Amino acid sequence: MGRLFERIRQLISEEKYLIGGHASERLEERGIMEWQAVIGVKDGVCIAENKDREPNPTVEVEETMPDGTEFKAVWAYLKNSNSSLF
Repeated sequence: MGRLFERIRQLISEEKYLIGGHASERLEERGIMEWQAVIGVKDGVCIAENKDREPNPTVEVEETMPDGTEFKAVWAYLKNSNSSLF
């Protein structure tokens, strides 16, 4: 597990995250509640780290909903605000 993923998980656990409009729309389309994406990252599996992504580094995380349904979430590290964006 990479350092970027760990940092993003830490920020989320500290409730330092934002849910973007695009992500909110995609979650709604898929019947996933925002809280499920937030708690899912705790036990999620990092499938890719994109440290050089501009303007913000990202991680792709395979998460599992309480009913066992898996989905991929992309979280970004917002350097300027020291928070995460879904």
